[in-house]
Amino acid sequence: MKVSYNWLKDYLDINLPADELGDILTAIGLEVEGMETHESIPGGLEGLIIGEVLTCQKHPDADRLSITTVNTGQGEPQQIVCGAPNVAAGQKVVIATPGTTLYPEGGEPFKIKKSKIRGAESHGMICAEDEIGLGKGHDGIMVLPEETLVGTLAADYFEVERDVIYDIGLTPNRSDATCHLGVAEDLAAYLQVHQNHSGLVTPPPSPKPQNNNNGLPIEVVLENEERCPRYSGISLSNITVKESPDWLKNRLNAIGVRPISNVVDITNYILHGLGQPLHAFDADKIAGKKIIVKTLPEGTSFLSLDEVERKLSAEDLMICDGDSKGMCIGGVFGGLESGVTDSTKNIFLEAAYFNPTSIRRSSTRHNLRTDAAKVFEKGSDPNNTVTALFAAVHLLQELAGAEIASELIDIYPSPIAKTQIDITYKNVNRLIGNDLSPEQVKNILTALKIDILEETDAGLKVSIPTNKADVKREADVTEEILRIYGFDNVKIDSSVRSTLNYMEKPNRYQIRNILADFLQGAGFNEIMATSITQSNYFTKILPTPEETLVRINNTSNQHLDVMRPNMVMSGLETILNNQNRGAADLRLFELGRTYRKTGEDQYEESEHLSLFLTGQKFSESWLDQDKALVSYFTLKTYVEQLLERLGLSGYQQTSVADDVFQYGLQYHRGPQELVRFGQVQPKIQRGMDIKRPVFYASFNIEVLVKALKNKKLYFAELSKYPSMRRDLALVIDKTVNFSEIAGIARKNVKKLLKSINLFDVYVNADQIGANKKSCAISLVFQGDDKNLKGKEVDKIMEKLIRDYETKLNAEIRR
Repeated sequence: MKVSYNWLKDYLDINLPADELGDILTAIGLEVEGMETHESIPGGLEGLIIGEVLTCQKHPDADRLSITTVNTGQGEPQQIVCGAPNVAAGQKVVIATPGTTLYPEGGEPFKIKKSKIRGAESHGMICAEDEIGLGKGHDGIMVLPEETLVGTLAADYFEVERDVIYDIGLTPNRSDATCHLGVAEDLAAYLQVHQNHSGLVTPPPSPKPQNNNNGLPIEVVLENEERCPRYSGISLSNITVKESPDWLKNRLNAIGVRPISNVVDITNYILHGLGQPLHAFDADKIAGKKIIVKTLPEGTSFLSLDEVERKLSAEDLMICDGDSKGMCIGGVFGGLESGVTDSTKNIFLEAAYFNPTSIRRSSTRHNLRTDAAKVFEKGSDPNNTVTALFAAVHLLQELAGAEIASELIDIYPSPIAKTQIDITYKNVNRLIGNDLSPEQVKNILTALKIDILEETDAGLKVSIPTNKADVKREADVTEEILRIYGFDNVKIDSSVRSTLNYMEKPNRYQIRNILADFLQGAGFNEIMATSITQSNYFTKILPTPEETLVRINNTSNQHLDVMRPNMVMSGLETILNNQNRGAADLRLFELGRTYRKTGEDQYEESEHLSLFLTGQKFSESWLDQDKALVSYFTLKTYVEQLLERLGLSGYQQTSVADDVFQYGLQYHRGPQELVRFGQVQPKIQRGMDIKRPVFYASFNIEVLVKALKNKKLYFAELSKYPSMRRDLALVIDKTVNFSEIAGIARKNVKKLLKSINLFDVYVNADQIGANKKSCAISLVFQGDDKNLKGKEVDKIMEKLIRDYETKLNAEIRR
């Protein structure tokens, strides 16, 4: 929000240095994020001076040029070559001396230098009005009245107004400071308490208009009181739409608002001055001379002021004419067909209070972040509409010749009363951290225009102005007191107090870091997808039960309308984006959350780690001629390494094939799933237009944390005895998994078996039979407290072979 120093001075008698005022604004919670100077005329006419043309004669080599001598009142007369047709001796003119930078109307700034023009020296420039930003005329030089004093600075002659603009980072709760009057009242309170200022704030005059005729009555029907609790308006006739006076244009230009016409500029002036958005309708374009405040059916077309046809929501509050045709999105944006133009003669001026939530949703829905919407969504003052309306009418009478053409309309079915709050001195001092006397508290509240209704020895009952929409509790009143009392006045205790904290084990944050660090070291890149995604993914590509989807109401992006129920689509979306940009070899991981609806107003949120592999296994190199692609087993390796890194073992394995996975495995402990991984279904890849196979794993962080919580750590000395290896080839059914082979071995051998590995799989129906496979495994044995003997290991192998033959119906290849 931009705040003008001069505009504040219009309301408040202050004469502080700009820097000091900025410090006070920050001190009272209106943080100044930047300051800049502003001049009513670009460049402030620096270096320009009023001079007199002493002589003027034609240039001998160019008829259209004149050689003049000018007196600037500073030293000897100077020669200037001028190309203007109207230059003549005796004229009082504006002169730019060498070194002056000019800011022409609609052009780039340029610097005046000493030069030679067709052989004649020129020590400056005699200026036209467009060359110094005073107008658009370029027919000739600007000629000033004869009585103009030579040597006068142009900035003084043209009364250049200099201003300081503060860029304030206004927080969403400060509904009272959305305008210059609100900021001035805050400043006045601070100055009254700390600098003995009178605290008097003088807003623009807002006399009640005298109505001599009722020639343009407009009927107003308020159909939706919830979204528009108050609607005020008045008709004005015989308006003359024209350019605004300089003082009004200066105020608006200073804060970056482009002046348009006197009528529009006055509404903007009231908005930024008093914090009440206004809207002016061309009264002759209001069908039936009737206004209806209502909502329209879903999908109704509306042509807005920016010439964009918008489809309305059934939730958008509309200001309609007598034919129920939308003229304006209430509090947000006007319509093209009902606005004020240069030919407008009669207007209906609206001042309303709209429901903040309704305005925010409509503004966001249509991406119309207008100044009016920003004020309404913070909560404008519902009891300020008529005052602001009268102030605008007063200016329209003065600057546009407006005549009152109707009675005041003010529909306010349920007036909004001031909030009453009980506060105690004890709680105020406890929250602030200082001991404020009752008198100090009362003085600050009075300065803030917070009325004291009742007083006791313990505290006060106060009444909060309706422009402070966020002040609803005792703590809020305390914050108001603290802002004016001064944060810097709060004493800092010399003692240091701390609480001994301990971290719950296992540390969830540490687990995330372990996982992320491991994957980053393995060549993975982390992705951070949004939790909000497209419902199309889960209705068309990966059908998901509708009752489990968490839908988003009033989303700012109509495509992003659901919270993701799983993380696979987020990763595939990232893979697609990379694939379309020539990056096809990807190793990605994401730590994120998924969301699911489990019942009426019941939701489940869970944290996951997802891995994605696609493309070539190794980086492109002359050493890798095979161009091998990543596979299910590549992903399986990373999954098991991650579990090993966390120290988790002893889990069950179950094959999976579902809507997400074409094939894969689930590692679990009973019903608790640690991870599920495999190849993504080809139909999902086709739906996302992804060309190469994608392998995906999803770890359940909640289950991992729970598993680590129950895990007991122990330390064992490394064995100093040598290990022994035995190899075994088993002919078994194709349906038998390696996990079954390994499970039998670990159950039988237990402590002595250090590792078991599958190093070869052979399939040949002619040699070993149909539906059979030969699995070659290696087993490594080692004693912790003794040296194993060959006969001891042979005995273990014989028992193991018998178990494989009986339990797996295996044939041992010898």
